[in-house]
Amino acid sequence: MRINEIQARRLIVVVSVLIPLAVAVLLNPAFPRLSLGVDTRILPMVNAGINSSVTILLLLGLFFIKTRRTRWHQRAMVTAFVLSSLFLVLYVIYHLTSGHTPYCSDGRVSPGVYYFTLISHIAISAFIIPLAGFSIKYAAFEQWLRHRRLAKVAWPLWLYVSVTGVLVYLFNAPCYP
Repeated sequence: MRINEIQARRLIVVVSVLIPLAVAVLLNPAFPRLSLGVDTRILPMVNAGINSSVTILLLLGLFFIKTRRTRWHQRAMVTAFVLSSLFLVLYVIYHLTSGHTPYCSDGRVSPGVYYFTLISHIAISAFIIPLAGFSIKYAAFEQWLRHRRLAKVAWPLWLYVSVTGVLVYLFNAPCYP
């Protein structure tokens, strides 16, 4: 099934609203936790690995487009988008089952640095959903000028989110059970 441009726009808007709302609900300590019958404690490490892979793919995507290898650029960016989507699914599963993991400083990173990184990561990630979504939509519908203009904003923010996602995990790694 192929969707048209209007359907794609609607889907991006709906997803861009629902995901931040779901994350806000899941981060509420009063939200009841579910038991899925599997141990999900490894998911933060898996998600850090996914974010590391997304970082590499974003850098490769930039290299490929700068060297006019458009097919490879497309593959790198679509793979980064798929992995980011998988990250979101696993993030939701982890927080549905485990809740929020509070920061427990071991002295390597100050709480101020940790919370600045975490808050900026979360805030900017909310913007990545529509920015990346519309950038991909413009490419899919071959609206190259709009794609390039938006990608110049979306790409560095997406890179920031993927890098800080890894940092947040590393800063908070001693706190995970």
